[in-house]
Amino acid sequence: MPVIAVINRKGGSGKSTLATHLAAWLANQGIAVMLGDVDRQQSTRTWLKRRPAPLAPIAGWSVGQKNTLKAPPGITHVVLDTPGGMHGFELSKVIMSTDVVLMPVCNSLFDRESAGQCLQELRAMPRVASGRCRLAVIGMRLDARTRAVDTLREWASSHTVPFIGVLRETQAYVRSLDSGFTLFDPHKPLQTADIAQWEPILEWTRQACGMQANPTPAPELVTPAVSEPSKVAAPRANSLMPAQESLVHGSRLTVFAHGPKPANEDHSPALSVRAAGSQALPQFLLRKPAA
Repeated sequence: MPVIAVINRKGGSGKSTLATHLAAWLANQGIAVMLGDVDRQQSTRTWLKRRPAPLAPIAGWSVGQKNTLKAPPGITHVVLDTPGGMHGFELSKVIMSTDVVLMPVCNSLFDRESAGQCLQELRAMPRVASGRCRLAVIGMRLDARTRAVDTLREWASSHTVPFIGVLRETQAYVRSLDSGFTLFDPHKPLQTADIAQWEPILEWTRQACGMQANPTPAPELVTPAVSEPSKVAAPRANSLMPAQESLVHGSRLTVFAHGPKPANEDHSPALSVRAAGSQALPQFLLRKPAA
């Protein structure tokens, strides 16, 4: 089960925007994806509540201080939105269960300095040092025609981390997220230029997660069928975070349980997903750390 974590210690770097769009991109390919909100501000929880029911379903979870982050049955991919200032034990717990770390970085001295310190700590962790967890940097709120892009690319090169793309600052993100949409969901006007900026980011992420090449389909107002769970044998931690409280907006999860049956399998059972409030949480990320 590929786990993608969006990490940066600096607040306001665009982590939630990046995480919600990655989750929507996966969902619109018919992938059963969970958007885990490790950020205590619960930004993605608010967004999921606004997401219209006809759109591709995304399972959501929020974080408390007593329970463990787990995924419902049938979930095959996880995207994690993380808080600013995360370090030490909390950061290491996330990395022990993560395959890919995407770090959004704005072009300012403070952003680059903070990101550099975070990269240094990440590289000291066994899962990253061994190559089981891959890192990449994404330039946020940048104009691709300016010197700022070259500055950030040179900074990434000095830290020997892949610089996989640039996302510009535009009101298209603000307007779509306010309504529970992303650029990958079916709505008008279609932001072709902004979607094009995502192509190298999505291609690198697809390869890093071991996903088969499959171009993002044209947006349609339909709920895609949920893919079958994939089997992964790489070691993982027993838990992702020491904090997990409740399901986010249980009605989002019921889409998996009551979604349309495949056309050629009229009698196939639908995926079952526990609703919010269930006392027994589904298990996930039960791999033991490598010796």
